[in-house]
Amino acid sequence: MAGIRRRDRLAVAAGLRTGVAALVVLAAAAACGTAASTSGASGAATSTGTSDAVTAASQEPAGTISETGSSLLYPLLADYWAPAFHAQFPSMTLKPAYTGSQTGIADASAGLVDIGASDAYLSSGDLVKNPTLLNIPLAISAQTVIYNLPSLPADKHVQLDGEVLAGIYNGTITTWDDKAIEKLNAGLALPPDPIVPVVRSDGSGDTFLFTSYLSTQDTTWNNAYGYGTTVKWPPVQREMAVKGSSKVLTTCENTVGCIAYNGISYLQGATSAGLGYAALDNFAGQPTTPTPTTIADAVASFVSITPPNETISMIDGPSTDGYPIVNFEYAIVSARQPDTAKASEIKAFLTWAITTGNGAQFLGHVEFEPLPPAVADLAKAQIAEIGS
Repeated sequence: MAGIRRRDRLAVAAGLRTGVAALVVLAAAAACGTAASTSGASGAATSTGTSDAVTAASQEPAGTISETGSSLLYPLLADYWAPAFHAQFPSMTLKPAYTGSQTGIADASAGLVDIGASDAYLSSGDLVKNPTLLNIPLAISAQTVIYNLPSLPADKHVQLDGEVLAGIYNGTITTWDDKAIEKLNAGLALPPDPIVPVVRSDGSGDTFLFTSYLSTQDTTWNNAYGYGTTVKWPPVQREMAVKGSSKVLTTCENTVGCIAYNGISYLQGATSAGLGYAALDNFAGQPTTPTPTTIADAVASFVSITPPNETISMIDGPSTDGYPIVNFEYAIVSARQPDTAKASEIKAFLTWAITTGNGAQFLGHVEFEPLPPAVADLAKAQIAEIGS
């Protein structure tokens, strides 16, 4: 297991963002419109943009908006946004489906759905297939590493770093009392239970985020496996592959010794089931848990460098207090819709989502954070590009 020195970790993380910058150029060449530049000031967006949503829907669009994609975003879409949006605009209905980020992107690209939801930004390959695609941030999310160790106190968080996680997922660390884990958790009585790693078998934004973190932390992992919505997982004894965030949660709940990566929208369910979640080392080597403060601190480092098309990796950012695995939750939408009516429907919902829908009364249920004002302004500019 080969570690990456701090300056080299920054280089790897910057490399992910350099690749993203190339997508900005590609998207700019392919797209007709260009989003306006905005201030890089950080801070939480508020729900005072209700009038924006009303303006977008001023022509009384009516119809059904179809969505497939991210299982991480699904609880917010299905349980909170869809009913609230319909209550405000009774002539419009949002119909979300739980399929995984990779399917959401593919469905949106093929024109099978109006919106594809994704935890991962569009790749250059996605844009080659369909250069009209936009990825529009809807909210800020984070990823947790959960585990089932009932012998540990409920108020303790096992500390983990990227090198140890890479060792667990490549099979070189196999028990919870391994010296590498004990070294990070002095004074915590770790059990000798075998580790049961859980991975996603479907194309998943969660897999993209988790493997991106491993790639910034461990040279061997980065060179051998890399990152993506799917990866060729190393053959590991006891490893379990499951489909969807809900299945990750129930599998870990039913398996002592389990470790799994899952979106923060499932954290309340995990803790209610008696599962623990890890404190992950950030770029400064500080163990952090995902809280509103640590997530906001991590995102603040990226606000001023977010490009107009909002394609950016925020993994392992330079904040000394930030949580290391944070991301935008994206709506993947074609800028070219079949008619003006459909374009109006989609624009009305997306505008509502980044304004009224970013209120704490919605995001709080799934532990998401609102878009900073400057990022929301970029999203509005992208939404304005949608037409027929």
